[in-house]
Parts: sequence; C-alpha cells; structure tokens
Amino acid sequence: MDVFLSITAFLCCLVGIVGCIVPVLPGPVLSYAGLFCAYACSYSTLTPAEMWLWAGLTAAVTAADYFLPGYMAKLFGGTRAGMVGATVGMIAGLFVGGLIGIVVGPFVGAVAGELLNDRERIGQALVVGVGSFLSFLVGTGIKLVAAVGMLTFVVADTWPALRAWFATVF
Repeated sequence: MDVFLSITAFLCCLVGIVGCIVPVLPGPVLSYAGLFCAYACSYSTLTPAEMWLWAGLTAAVTAADYFLPGYMAKLFGGTRAGMVGATVGMIAGLFVGGLIGIVVGPFVGAVAGELLNDRERIGQALVVGVGSFLSFLVGTGIKLVAAVGMLTFVVADTWPALRAWFATVF
C-alpha cells in the first residue's frame, strides 16, 4: 500500500504543477492531495503541524488566485466589465488557443470588456488588459511556488523508501 500511496503522491504533485498553469485543474489542491498521500505512508516523516501549514498555504494560494484578478483590475482602473471580460477571455482562450490562449485570453477579454463598457477609453482598456495579464502571471507564479514546494516535500519524504523498494524488486 505504501508504494501505491507514494506513486499516487508523485502523480498528484506532477498533475498539480500542470494544474497551476491550466485553469481547469486545481493545481495547489492536487499537490496537497499528493502531500497527503505521502503523509499517509507508514514511513512518512511529515508532521501534523507541517500538514496544517501546507493546508493553510494551499487555501491561501487558492483564494488569492480567485481574488487577484479583481484586485489587479481595480488597481489598474478597470471596471466590472473588464473583470468579466478577463474571466471570459481566460475560459475562451483555453478552448481556442490552448496554453497560449490561456495567457493571451485574459488580456484580450479585459480589453474587450473595457471597450464594450466605454469605447472612448482605448488607452485605459489596454492598461486594464496589462493588469489582467500581470494578475495571471502573479497568480500562476504563487501557485507554482506552492506546488513545487509540496513536490519537494513529497520527494524528500518518499524517496528513501521507494529507492529501497526498487532495490529489492529489481
């Protein structure tokens, strides 16, 4: 069972890292599930305090990812139309342009939303689009840092036991 949990921990963490970039997958949550699988192994050295700390960090990073676009849009002078446009652009970009669409979609959506709201403020619409793009970069960055941190803990916790298992099997 420990080998199954260890492999599941690695896979969850790897899919979690992909999920930090692809908005359909909850990246930090999947990485935490991997960390929890590693914690459930009989040989785990992870403590309950570490698990609670990572749970809090996962919740904070996930919440920040939801609130960051709205905050950045407001910070850059955007309206509700720009925020809705950025969200629609991100979803449309996922289906239309794949990974590039995910990056470019929020920018285009925010600009389109701002222009639909007020056609006279082209410069302001571009500024809000840049804010939306920066929001994507910052949100993705903090999620990646958290997911890679959890993968590091999983590797450090499970690698000695997996190495011993591979040595006895092969």
